[in-house]
Order: sequence, then structure tokens, then C-alpha cells
Amino acid sequence: MKKILLIGKLNTVVNETNHFLSQYFHVQLCSENAGVLEGMLKIVNPDLVVISLIGAYDIDTSIFFMLSDRYAQIPVLTIGTKEESDRFFKYYQEEQFENLIRPVENTVIMEAVCRRLGLDEDKVAREAQEEGKSHDEKKRILVVDDNGTALRTIKAMLEDTYEVTLAISGAQAMTSIGKKRPDLILLDYEMPVCDGRMTLEMIRADEDLTSIPVVFLTAINDRQNIEAVLKLKPAGYMLKPPVKEKLLAELEKILNAG
Repeated sequence: MKKILLIGKLNTVVNETNHFLSQYFHVQLCSENAGVLEGMLKIVNPDLVVISLIGAYDIDTSIFFMLSDRYAQIPVLTIGTKEESDRFFKYYQEEQFENLIRPVENTVIMEAVCRRLGLDEDKVAREAQEEGKSHDEKKRILVVDDNGTALRTIKAMLEDTYEVTLAISGAQAMTSIGKKRPDLILLDYEMPVCDGRMTLEMIRADEDLTSIPVVFLTAINDRQNIEAVLKLKPAGYMLKPPVKEKLLAELEKILNAG
């Protein structure tokens, strides 16, 4: 499946667009913050960027310059009302950007996405149906780490066995959980601003999420740090960088125990 980075405020429109596109493509949600976006571009390496302009009057316009200057090879599709589209049209580079005016049917969005990716719609639908059968059998793992290299490495270890979603901060992890509930969360303990402890507290504050097992990843191997991790009573913890065989065995044990 092709990879799409969907940028926009988390609202009903973005959720609906994400739900629709996720049937056919690997979709990763991202905020419209330029710093977060650049990090996700490096991690996800998307084939297409989709920007929802709905409610994005305060969108960081530097993302348009970033996309055209540093990621000109990635096609961009924007979707918004005429008023919203007119507001941002001056930032578009003609060949890289295409815009759809809302209200717009999902079939039109699908046509535009396939056109931008150079794909045949019927073939995409057939492949998605086959992929969907496989994904229904896979458990979902959310990996949270502020280090892009660590995210890519762990994803490569897990993606043959699990459906893997990535987040580069605690806040983005909460957004991802709201979008699609994971069966297990791999959480970096040492993150800036919102660390693993704070993220776990946010997860446990929601009664609907308390049953999701959380496994901490920590790079600090000393007694004091390990004791601090274990006091939070996670489902498990592993030292970074994880060894593939040990990681897979630990996840299988925890998921089967649940």
C-alpha cells in the first residue's frame, strides 16, 4: 500500500477522511505544525501529502514553503472550502499541489489521490480488499518515540507481524489512540516535554484506555531508573535498542496473556 500523510486539525472532517482513505492506503495523521510535520515526513517518507484546510485558518503557512522547497518530489492534495482554498492558494506550487473544493464526495477524493499517485482505482480497491483481510488478523501496535531512527527501526522489526502506527510525542500518541485503538503501546520513557510517565498517566486517565497494555522502552540501564519505570506498573519494559527476537517474544507473551 502507498503511504499518505494526512495533515489537519483533528475534527469530524479529518476523521472521516482518514477513515475513508485508510481502507485503501497506509494513512498517518499529523498536526499542521511545521516542526512536527518535518519530523513525520522523515519518518513516514509518504508517497502523498493530503492537507485538510477545514478549520485551519491559523495553519502554519511555512509548511507550504517546506513542502515545495525541500519535498518537491512529494505530490500534495489540499481539501477545503472555496474560502479556505483561496486563502492558501498563493502558497501553492502549481505542479506539486492540487486542490479539491468542499463539499466533495469521497469518490472524487479517491480519484484525485489515485491520479496524484499514478494508480489505477480498480487495482487499488482489489489490493486493499486483500490487504484488509490480512490486517483484520493482525494486532495493532502503537510505537511512541521522539527519535525518528528508533521509530523506523522498530517499525521494520514489527511490520511483518503487526499493524504498526507511529507517534513522535505523547500528544500525538493520544491523537493516534483516538483515531484507532491499539492492542499494545510501545512507549519511550525518556521523551522531552511530555515523557513516558506523563503519557502513561494520560492514557490511564481515560477509563476506556486503561486495559491497553503499555511496554516502556528505556535507554538508561541503572537500578534507580528501572525501579522508577517499574513503579508505574507497565505491562513490561525493554532496554533500547531492542533486539528483534526478544521484542517479538515479549509482545507475543503480553498480547496472548490479555
